[in-house]
Amino acid sequence: MRRPLLLTALLALTLSAAPAAQTGNKSFLWKVEGQNGAVAYLLGSMHVLTPEFYPLSPTIEKAFTASKMLVEEVDLDEMSDPVQMMGALAKAMLTDGRTLDQLVAPATFAEVKRRAEKAGLPLLAMQRMKPWLAAITLMAPTLQAAGFRAELGVDRHFFDRAKTAGLKTQALETLAYQLDRFDQLAPKLQEDMLKATLEDLDTQVANVGALAKAWAAGDAKGIEVLLLGAFHESPELYDRLLVERNRNWIATVESCLQQRSACFVVVGAAHLVGPHGVPTLLEKKGYKVTQQ
Repeated sequence: MRRPLLLTALLALTLSAAPAAQTGNKSFLWKVEGQNGAVAYLLGSMHVLTPEFYPLSPTIEKAFTASKMLVEEVDLDEMSDPVQMMGALAKAMLTDGRTLDQLVAPATFAEVKRRAEKAGLPLLAMQRMKPWLAAITLMAPTLQAAGFRAELGVDRHFFDRAKTAGLKTQALETLAYQLDRFDQLAPKLQEDMLKATLEDLDTQVANVGALAKAWAAGDAKGIEVLLLGAFHESPELYDRLLVERNRNWIATVESCLQQRSACFVVVGAAHLVGPHGVPTLLEKKGYKVTQQ
């Protein structure tokens, strides 16, 4: 499991010196046209960003203004609810008496300990985490130190605006379902994810920078290469994190078109590229899909 795969897993569930987002000829936005003039928009999201990427392009702003409903991967209010979060995260913790050091190789745990101490994370808490959660937890301080913040993520940006404007919102999935995508991974795959994170922590900001620049330029091919390339080594993860979910979402987009709901759909950028991306799946069903 190499670096592009890790980024997809954790950010599809990203320092770029770019002055603002969408500086190229295209935005990371697709227009979907159904019958009788029905329209929906698909926007690829970066779940964490820096202030330099705002304001977003006029193309994106115009599409959002023309929309009547915001559709995102998960209800972000659910992620702010302590009761919901405690229930969802319970499955990410070890509750059977085992500890993280018993699940991974000694060298891997030694590096977890070193990284946790460096980031000021309590080792006792890390010991109770399953390997996939430990990977995500260790990556967060690195991104935060580089200025990336979840409150500046594209999904959060539009969620807050929709609430302020009184726009209807809809979630494609529950938080519990999203966490299950990781929690149900085989133990060996979870450990590989943790090892890859530890190996790449020092260089991930540069990789995220390349990803963010491609997104800002509307470079769908670049995003595809950066995020999907390494999935050839793990078809199971590709199917679980992307293909299965993309297919599940098609019905919601079609419902938007059929009901003329003018939906503005915001999902992780990795879901909009490649042969199994949402735009391609919709094209195969006969819809006109064009990048804006």
